[in-house]
Amino acid sequence: MNDEIPLSPPMYEDPDAVLYRKPRTTDAIDALKSAIARVQAAIDAGRQPGMPLSVLSNVAKEAPLGSLAIAFLLGVAIGRRSR
Repeated sequence: MNDEIPLSPPMYEDPDAVLYRKPRTTDAIDALKSAIARVQAAIDAGRQPGMPLSVLSNVAKEAPLGSLAIAFLLGVAIGRRSR
């Protein structure tokens, strides 16, 4: 038998504060989900007919070898610039 009486929490603290507090990982996950949603919305907007991603997609479908050559040349140009 224990004769110690447990102390009550100070009046200014909410005894259920731990239940209301979200873990930091939950905050990080929520921020990541909202960032993913914004990126997905931007990609969807870019894929609308006449928008840049739509045009690029259509060009790549029609001329895959030409698109590959252009991408290679751009990669070489950017690679040499960053050295």
